[in-house]
Amino acid sequence: MWLSCLKQIPRRFLSVQSWVRLPLRAFMDLKVLVSSLNEYALLSLAESWDNVGLLVEPSPPHTVSTLFLTNDLTEEVMEEALQKKADLILSYHPPIFQPLKRITWKTWKERLVIRALENRVGIYSPHTAYDAIPHGVNNWLAKGLGSCTSVPLQQAVALDYPTDGSYRVEFNASSENLETVLSSVRALPGVSFITTFPVRAENEEQTRVSLNCTQQALVQVAALLSQNNLLYCKTEIMSLQKPLLEDTGMGRLCMLKEPVSISVLIERVKSHVRLSHVRLALGTGKSLGSSVLRGTESDLYLTGEMSHHDVLDAVSKGITVILCEHSNTERGFLLELQQTLAVHLENKIHIIVSERDRDPLQVV
Repeated sequence: MWLSCLKQIPRRFLSVQSWVRLPLRAFMDLKVLVSSLNEYALLSLAESWDNVGLLVEPSPPHTVSTLFLTNDLTEEVMEEALQKKADLILSYHPPIFQPLKRITWKTWKERLVIRALENRVGIYSPHTAYDAIPHGVNNWLAKGLGSCTSVPLQQAVALDYPTDGSYRVEFNASSENLETVLSSVRALPGVSFITTFPVRAENEEQTRVSLNCTQQALVQVAALLSQNNLLYCKTEIMSLQKPLLEDTGMGRLCMLKEPVSISVLIERVKSHVRLSHVRLALGTGKSLGSSVLRGTESDLYLTGEMSHHDVLDAVSKGITVILCEHSNTERGFLLELQQTLAVHLENKIHIIVSERDRDPLQVV
């Protein structure tokens, strides 16, 4: 959306060049924006140990015109966000991770919270939720390998389907013992989602009872049905399997469409993540001219960091390791995120990427 505007200049200098087109400033309510961000990447996909979502919320009502993207929210990046009039900062890494016992001026993370609230700037962090989604960090990193297909190493499941419980138990009960059985079943810990509906069986009107229960509660449910002579009354016990989410989950196993040498792959990765150097550990029996990603379960690990002993273990198995440092495998994703979020949010707000955000480790 654009607004045509005429510069205020003396009439004698008026010309066609005096007309300029300025973008019309648009806004989104913070709650609406956060809801849209949560739809873009379900926070339930984040790891259980993570701290994701809206971390700092200015007092309502709060509208957002400029969304500021960064990988790490440092004090230098916060200053940049304030200079660029950001209303909400999306920091991939959560600046608040461990609980803060006080908000003072003594530590840099506390100062971030103070400055955000004083300047009415919200802070939102998606972190590992963006690792899991099909259009997230891991898929972006996989693009740097060249033409390949990829699948999650740990595929995510639909957390909200079905309702709580590992098993579904269905049985028929007559009107004589229905209320007694239902009352006893509801009192059992680990039982949920109880429904009933009328059925006709053995030439009489009965009630079909359906319930979900945990594995621990299943034994008690079976014992209760046996006590009431219902265990064999058309009883069915089904294991509930939550469906896997396609292309969603942690990590990626990538299969290159054509073999490529390690040296070529290194240059592709360096170009993709915009680094002049990476750390390399060649697998036993491998050289820079060796082809990778064919013939074995995995020929190469590409990641930000790995423990020393995990690197040694991989190398001993003939697996080559490329380390780019932690945030370097994530930061480049922000430019892609800027474009995809603009589409997702229907270009309703201005989205900018930090220019000061950088990995704290440098090659010297």
